Amino acid sequence: MNHSYEERLGTDPMLRLIFRMALPAVAAQFVNLLYAIVDRVYIGHIPGIGTDALAGVGVTMSIVILISSFSAIVGAGGAPLAAIALGQGNRERAGKILGNGFVLLLLFTVVTSSLAYLFMEPVLLLTGASEHTLGYAEDYLSVYLLGTLFVELSVGLNAFINTQGRPGIAMTSVLIGAAMNIVLDPVFIFGLDMGVKGAALATILSQACSAGWVLRFLFSRQASLPLERRYMKLDKGIVLSMLALGVSPFIMASTESLVGFVLNGSLKHFGDIHVSALAILQSAMQFASVPLVGFAQGFVPVASYNYGHGYKDRVRSCFRISLITMFSFNFALMLLMICFPSVVASAFTDDEVLIGTVRCVMPVFLAGMTIFGLQRACQNMFVALGQARISIFIALLRKVILLIPLALLLPRFWGVNGIYAAEAISDATAAVCCTLLFAWKFPKILSRIPG
Repeated sequence: MNHSYEERLGTDPMLRLIFRMALPAVAAQFVNLLYAIVDRVYIGHIPGIGTDALAGVGVTMSIVILISSFSAIVGAGGAPLAAIALGQGNRERAGKILGNGFVLLLLFTVVTSSLAYLFMEPVLLLTGASEHTLGYAEDYLSVYLLGTLFVELSVGLNAFINTQGRPGIAMTSVLIGAAMNIVLDPVFIFGLDMGVKGAALATILSQACSAGWVLRFLFSRQASLPLERRYMKLDKGIVLSMLALGVSPFIMASTESLVGFVLNGSLKHFGDIHVSALAILQSAMQFASVPLVGFAQGFVPVASYNYGHGYKDRVRSCFRISLITMFSFNFALMLLMICFPSVVASAFTDDEVLIGTVRCVMPVFLAGMTIFGLQRACQNMFVALGQARISIFIALLRKVILLIPLALLLPRFWGVNGIYAAEAISDATAAVCCTLLFAWKFPKILSRIPG
């Protein structure tokens, strides 16, 4: 079995190594974003119903995000632990983490899809669906849930391919699915006149291909850390360690769903046009934040592997490069969107009223995101170093402690603009707090490494 790919994590020059690992993951995340973006672009341009259909699909995103966030427990929680184990030379533990993660993803699929089907209508109404948009939301979600397994496996297991130093393989899995989605969307939506159901069907078929690619690699001899049946028996210690570290990225992902419930539920009182606007705003936010997720997928295994080996200087170097890169990229992209909101909105709709609404609120909504690259770098480094408790606090701070109360309180004083301002205030406050906390804790974490 060839271990040379993963061994490079501890020997290659850091700048070149991070970008070699991160750029394929960033590209994959950009392409992965097309799953949601392309769906919304096509749906928003369906003649006659585009605006209502976009609002309907927009409210389903809270449920879609919540379901997919369970994969973060395995992907973002298990993969760093596997990388640390590999760095320590403990291949058996790394194999058990992967095997147990696979079984957890199967269990998550059964639970989440069953509950979503049982409570679909009341949950959609809670997330902001109206009598005009509920039908579109149910059409999309009822089909999408059929592919829950493919989503969980492709997202949750892909991180373990990066852990083995094979970002190109991980990127290919996403490229395959996204390319299929781009091709199938217009065929199903317009060609076969399936509307929003066609968009959902195109998505799950594409995710099935991605999941197949991931499993083919992990079960093959190419994998230095293969998926083996002997390690699939659930081990209490392994599962608890994954849950402990994975809770932070899970909270960070799942609270996006909770926020969707709150924001859409509040905005629907000001009209469906604001629910449609939020769908566009969240897509714009994803366009900036998803590449940061991809970059983190590249640098986290590098940091974890070197932390496991006890290479303090390489861990410091990894963080410094990651912080500068993630902050600079995010800051520049946010400024572009804030300065040209109409250009962003026009990609999703021809409705001049909707474009005007987005033009007014986007600068407010995205203002706090300008410095969010700081939080992404610091929080993911905490995860890479196995700091579960701190990561959980940071994940809760932004959405649960700050955003939800602000989103309920500020509209009383500022009307609908208060809902959009709540996002900006919570993003900026959380980023500053996370950065200060990291500056205090990082030296203490490194001081525990012998030597």
